[in-house]
Amino acid sequence: MNRQAQAAVLFLTGGAILHAALTDLYLRYVKAGLQPLLVAAGVVLIATAVATVWYERQAARVSDEDDIVAEAAARTDAPAGTDAPDQVGALAKVDAPADLHEHAHTDADADADADTHPHAHAHHEPRISWLLVLPLLALILVAPPALGSYSAMRTGTALQKQPWGFEDLPSGETVRLNLVDYAGRAAYDHGRSLDHRHIKIAGLLALDRDGTPYLVRMALSCCAADAQPVKIGLTGRIPPVLRPDSWLEVTGTYTTKQTKDPVNDGIIPFLDVTEVKPVKAPRDPYDESWNG
Repeated sequence: MNRQAQAAVLFLTGGAILHAALTDLYLRYVKAGLQPLLVAAGVVLIATAVATVWYERQAARVSDEDDIVAEAAARTDAPAGTDAPDQVGALAKVDAPADLHEHAHTDADADADADTHPHAHAHHEPRISWLLVLPLLALILVAPPALGSYSAMRTGTALQKQPWGFEDLPSGETVRLNLVDYAGRAAYDHGRSLDHRHIKIAGLLALDRDGTPYLVRMALSCCAADAQPVKIGLTGRIPPVLRPDSWLEVTGTYTTKQTKDPVNDGIIPFLDVTEVKPVKAPRDPYDESWNG
């Protein structure tokens, strides 16, 4: 991989990162708060690619100018009306000692060998460096979906540490909470702030092996690689037909029912459902309100 190819890979990688960062695509990989860093990384890669091409062209131009100067100097030093290379060759044949002829013959043989094997002393970049193109192709050609019910039910719940405290809920008979907030209040506050309130929560539907429905949000610490689910079980008025990976908005009331996550024994609280309706998947499929 020469410098021009390296510059092309850098430019395409920076462009792909910028495209992802300036659209919602990056939300499938990292938290929303990392968008400025992605934009900066894309700009730096593109600038590096442009600088690489510029420096390569400058170096090539300087080399060409040096060759022109050297050729002009050789023509200037040659006697007028003679062919300098032929004259030097003739003088060498007449005046050179025998050992010099032998030395010249040895050099000529070496030059002939070099002409016969032009790649004998060439230095090639390792071909394995072309593997750097594979992540670029994956970023350009493959747009992976957000983690769904399959990953959620095979990963232990992230609800394992008790929060420091809970803010007061807004007034009203029905209050909208994010799933992580409800799960924390139900598991560690024993529902004290949730009694006699209707709770409205949106999340991804997942089913365990027994068919028990759960509402899930995948929580990120940094990126999708460290995503963990926060789960709440659903009981009460559950629709007879449920499709995993669909997004639902459920309304219900707090219940003391809990279970243990079979993966890591974390607490999974339940919600007693009174109403269910399908909703469109949110712009950011991951819940970033969880901080581990």
